[in-house]
Amino acid sequence: MKKKINWAPAFFVGPHVILFAVFILLPTIYGIYASFTKWNLMSDPVWVGFDNYKAILFDGKSTFHTQFFRGLKNTLIFVGLSVPLLIVIPLMVAVALEHKKVKMKSLIQSILYIPGLISISAAALIWLLIFNKQLGITGNLFGSQIAWPANQPYAWIIIIVITLWGGIGGNMIIYRASLSGVAQELYESAELDGAGSIKRFTSITLPSIRFPLIYTFVMTTAGAFNVFGQPLMMTDGGPRQSTHVLMMYIRQLAFGNGESIAGMASAMAVLLGLVILVISALQYYVMNRNAT
Repeated sequence: MKKKINWAPAFFVGPHVILFAVFILLPTIYGIYASFTKWNLMSDPVWVGFDNYKAILFDGKSTFHTQFFRGLKNTLIFVGLSVPLLIVIPLMVAVALEHKKVKMKSLIQSILYIPGLISISAAALIWLLIFNKQLGITGNLFGSQIAWPANQPYAWIIIIVITLWGGIGGNMIIYRASLSGVAQELYESAELDGAGSIKRFTSITLPSIRFPLIYTFVMTTAGAFNVFGQPLMMTDGGPRQSTHVLMMYIRQLAFGNGESIAGMASAMAVLLGLVILVISALQYYVMNRNAT
């Protein structure tokens, strides 16, 4: 007797597989192919082999070499400044909200999550007004006459501020969901045994959120490497291209003024993807090894 095939799982999974293939898998494959070509988005790609990668990585006189490493350096600065704060602050807030004396926890959580629902462009307009030396709070309330987007380190400060404003809520909810499953009796027993708050945090809280912590650390880092909207809207890459991150150079090459250099932009995107892949793998390996 022929075995009957159950098509129900395919009915539910199929649409997701199709969307993944159309919008992620196929563009990724074509982007890798385009990185080995000379392409302007209008004419057919012309195969050039590793010429794009050689110009980016090894040709010190090439503009693309300068753009890639300057953009990568600025991106690493952003990652180094934002990721630790996007991990630590939401964790501290989540732990504080779990305290039994804190009231209206759901309301506080909702208020902190709302900024994450606001688009980057709208958030940037709000914060540019706040930091405006003539119209904003920093000028009228504190008397600051600093043009924040046009001077360092203030340009990085406003970029990090808007990033934290929109990013804290998401990670905080992940941590709270994990902490809610921790038996309160564990904390009470540890407190009766004389364990202080730091000891309870390191021996109970951190082990209980090991996997969410690894997840948020890896995903937050990967997202930070793809930063684009904040420096574009807040500083336009200035002052003197000090906040011009790699994604801005990639977009400029592919869709900027003049003739598109999409092949070179694709090569930069592939290299950025490899950097993210290697760092994510190292993060997962180190954190998972230390946690076991």
